[in-house]
Amino acid sequence: MSALFPDYRPSWETEDHRLLREHARSFFGKEMTPNQEKWAAQKHVDRETWLRTGEAGLICLDVPEEYGGQGGDAGMEYLVTEELVYSGDTAFGMGVGSTITPHYVANYATEEQKREWLPKICSGEWISAIAMTEPGAGSDLQGVRTTAKRDGDDYIINGSKTFISNGGSADFVVVVAKTDLDAGHKGMALFAVEASTPGFERGRVLEKMGRHGADTAELFFNDMRVPAANILGGEEGQGFYQLMNQLPRERLAIAVDALAMAEAAVVETIEYTKERQAFGKPILDFQNTKFELAHCKTQVMATRTYVDYCIEQELAGKLDAVTASMVKMQATDMLDDVVDRCLQLFGGYGYMMEYPIAQKFAGARVMRIYGGTNEIMKEVIGRAL
Repeated sequence: MSALFPDYRPSWETEDHRLLREHARSFFGKEMTPNQEKWAAQKHVDRETWLRTGEAGLICLDVPEEYGGQGGDAGMEYLVTEELVYSGDTAFGMGVGSTITPHYVANYATEEQKREWLPKICSGEWISAIAMTEPGAGSDLQGVRTTAKRDGDDYIINGSKTFISNGGSADFVVVVAKTDLDAGHKGMALFAVEASTPGFERGRVLEKMGRHGADTAELFFNDMRVPAANILGGEEGQGFYQLMNQLPRERLAIAVDALAMAEAAVVETIEYTKERQAFGKPILDFQNTKFELAHCKTQVMATRTYVDYCIEQELAGKLDAVTASMVKMQATDMLDDVVDRCLQLFGGYGYMMEYPIAQKFAGARVMRIYGGTNEIMKEVIGRAL
C-alpha cells in the first residue's frame, strides 16, 4: 500500500503481493532503518544482514524454488524494492544482488551451475555483483577492454572495472569481457567468477556523493584463470545479447527505486511542513508550500501509473528495451525534480545529512547515471522513432 495514495492498487498486485509487502515492511523497518548511520561510516552493509534477509525469504523472489529462490514473480522483486526504499535505506545492494545478477545465472548458466551457485546467492551466503563499467567504458558497453583469452580448458582474464556495486564484498561476480577486441559487440562474453579465484583483486571502496553505506568498489583481474565452462551461455560472442536481454529488467528496477524514493520524500515533506512553523503558522499553510507539494504529488502519481504499466509488461514477458529506457529516464528525472523541491521546503535543515531528505537528495543523483545514463536512454528511444 502506498503511503501517499492509500486507496491506489496496481492491477498486477495480488493478495500474495500485499502479504509479502507487509512482511518486507516489517523486516526492513527492523533491519535497515536503524543501521543507516553505521553502514555509512563503515561503507558497507554487514554480511549478517544479507543472511537474515535470505532467511526472511526476501532475496531472489522470482528465482525458481528448485534453485533456492522463492518461486514468485518479478512483481515481488519490485514491491520488495519499494519497501526497502520506504524504510529509508540507501545502502543495501539488493537491487544488484537479488534483482539483477542472479538472473544472468538463472537464464544462461548450465543446470549444474544453477544448482551450485544460485542457492548460495538466494540464501544470502554469497553476495553477488555484475562487473560491466570500466575506467574508459561506461554506458558504451562495446568499449569494454577487459580481455578473456582461451588457454586450454580455461580463459585468462585481464583488465579492471570501476563503480561496481557490491564490489568490495561480493563472493560471486559476473564479469563482462572481450574474447576478441576486434569483433565489436560480437566479441563480448560474460563469465561467472568466484571472488576466491587467484588473480581476482579488489581495489578501494569508493567515496561517493551519496549512498555512503553502499559498497561500491574497483576490481582488478590479473591473469585470472577461469574455467571455460564458466562462460555464460556456453559459447563466445553471446555476452552483448545477454546484456541487452537483461538490461530492461535492470532499468525498470531503477525506475521502481526512483519512484519509491520520490514518494517517500513527498510523504516526509508533508509531515515536516505540518509540524514546522514560520510566521506563526505551519509551513504547509503557505500557498507556495501547497503548490510545490501539489506538483510533486502529481508527478509521483503520473510516474507510478507508468511504472505499474511497465511491471505489467514485464510480468507478461513483453517489456522491451525502449519502454524500459523511457520509464528509467522518466522516473529518475522526476525524482531529481521532486526531491529538490522537497528539500527546499526543509530550509536549512534540508542541507543537514542527519535529515533523511538530504540523504535522499544525495542518493538520488546517481540514478540518472547508472543502468545507462539518461542521455543513452534518449539515444535508445530516439533510434526507435
